[in-house]
Amino acid sequence: MPTITTNDLKNNMTLSLDDGLFNVVEFQHVKPGKGGAFVRTTLKNARTGSVLDRTFRAGEKVERANIDRRAMQYLYADGDGYVFMDNETYEQIHVAADVLGDAVHYLVENNSVILAMFGSEIVGTDLPAAVELEITQTEPGVQGDRVSGATKPATCQTGLVVQVPLFLNSGEHIKVDTRSGEYISRA
Repeated sequence: MPTITTNDLKNNMTLSLDDGLFNVVEFQHVKPGKGGAFVRTTLKNARTGSVLDRTFRAGEKVERANIDRRAMQYLYADGDGYVFMDNETYEQIHVAADVLGDAVHYLVENNSVILAMFGSEIVGTDLPAAVELEITQTEPGVQGDRVSGATKPATCQTGLVVQVPLFLNSGEHIKVDTRSGEYISRA
């Protein structure tokens, strides 16, 4: 792995530290009046998602991790795992549900996902900002019940439960924000 100094840090860069793989969320070079300069960073663990504040001396050497981002197509769920196909090599890989985390709620068959890989290990997923899901179960809308801002729970095809407006019914397609899990609009 390439070694860089803390002076070369950038946001979204991935570092391989003794504690594991970390993404740089934020960094700040500090030059106090007395003493040596240092770099204050906020790091996010690529595997667990926990956030850590860490300070490095200016010019300290750290290892940069090579993260390969591959475009994959989600094919189907297989027991407790998910099957993806590499868009370039057409190779299929099986991924456990716990590796994907909350991304499993937004996976629709034949949609593209970018998987972040460190060697052969999957360390993250990049989903589109919004996905289109079908409502499989919700209370039926009542004629004339158009209270402004009122919502009801709706279960989507992936098992995700979203608060939707009262006028939506089962079988309709909606757009859901993958970052917050909230209803955006009808599709």
